[in-house]
Amino acid sequence: AGAYARAHRRAKKNDFRRLWQIQIGAAVRPFDLSYSRFMDLLKKKGILLDRKILATLAQEEPATFQRVVESVK
Repeated sequence: AGAYARAHRRAKKNDFRRLWQIQIGAAVRPFDLSYSRFMDLLKKKGILLDRKILATLAQEEPATFQRVVESVK
């Protein structure tokens, strides 16, 4: 069992990153933004929120997420 542990720890990070990207993409779609465009706008505005935080906000705090989206548009 131990032989694959390291590889799967690395794979888990990729799995979560993929999940967060999908969740963020779905959350910004109603604002006429794509995932990549949204992330680009965040970077240009200097908003340093990672994917995990953004995905959590989109699910649990939609009003806060909406303010983040509106601040970059």
